[in-house]
Amino acid sequence: MKKSDFHYDLPVELIAQEPLPERSASRLLVADAPNSALSDRTFNDLPQLLRPGDLLVFNDTRVLPARLFGRKQSGGAVEIMLERITGTHAAIAQLGVSKKPRDGSIFHLDDGTPVRVLGREGPFFDLRFECVEPLEKLLLRIGHMPLPPYIARPDEARDGERYQTVYARRPGAVAAPTAGLHFDEVLLDALRARGIQFGYITLHVGAGTFQPVRSENIEDHEMHREWLNVGAELVEKIHRTRAHGGRVIAVGTTVVRALEAARADHGEVEPFAGETRIFIFPGHRILSVDGLITNFHLPESTLLMLVSAFAGREFMLSAYRHAVERRYRFYSYGDAMLVWPDGRDSAMGNRQS
Repeated sequence: MKKSDFHYDLPVELIAQEPLPERSASRLLVADAPNSALSDRTFNDLPQLLRPGDLLVFNDTRVLPARLFGRKQSGGAVEIMLERITGTHAAIAQLGVSKKPRDGSIFHLDDGTPVRVLGREGPFFDLRFECVEPLEKLLLRIGHMPLPPYIARPDEARDGERYQTVYARRPGAVAAPTAGLHFDEVLLDALRARGIQFGYITLHVGAGTFQPVRSENIEDHEMHREWLNVGAELVEKIHRTRAHGGRVIAVGTTVVRALEAARADHGEVEPFAGETRIFIFPGHRILSVDGLITNFHLPESTLLMLVSAFAGREFMLSAYRHAVERRYRFYSYGDAMLVWPDGRDSAMGNRQS
């Protein structure tokens, strides 16, 4: 398949720049692939759209304030966007600079902290932060929330809360698992009262999630690495839910990636902790979940390819056209979809390492 097979036209004014005043007030497009049906709902309708005994699986990663600013020794501005922390004082990051720095060069953050460039791998740089305090503490002190590149404004104080799920508890992400941003405590209580079960994975979303697919042949695309943990308690919940006729619904594409990466050769999810570069595109049969809650994704992106693997490319593109016509809000601070898969058999079509 070609990346152009996943293109759609989106008016720029539909890209949400601000969160709604209430998380669960977002709109919800229900995309029912088996019946080729689309229905317009609100996110608060979710308890009525699920059944008692269903299992919602959330990603409990917590976003770090991973954007930093500084100056080169020449005085030029530097913007640092962490990809992931690799040690107490080390990280892999993207750098926004007028000229890419050489190995061994040093620049200084706004508070004076020296940062040394150790090396480069593709678009990412290995950095060492030459300070006494741990890097995570430094980020909490001077870092900015890493809003996505399509949000055309500086981060504000409220983004520290709103670009974070209410159940976030394991720091490590530099981008939010945005499908979870629609849940507030009132809605979570309503889901519990409905008899919906909850489970959690951890996948620390990297800035590479926004990297475009540059090769026209999508199979030539190399995914970024992300760390994940699928615990034994969740695996047991999944097996028990299905044994009793319940459905497993992923809250976000990161949950799908984690559970598919944790699948053993026999097809069942097993406990797993480690890194993944799994790339899911049409041809991959997603077996780990029975439904998906997700935001709307960028044209020609790996996330749109994943959702297309779940519910069919043509049906998903028709759902996106519907969303554009109905003026849904797109991307991280936008509206959401509840997707039921097409159920058709297909050959395995993922690549991971």
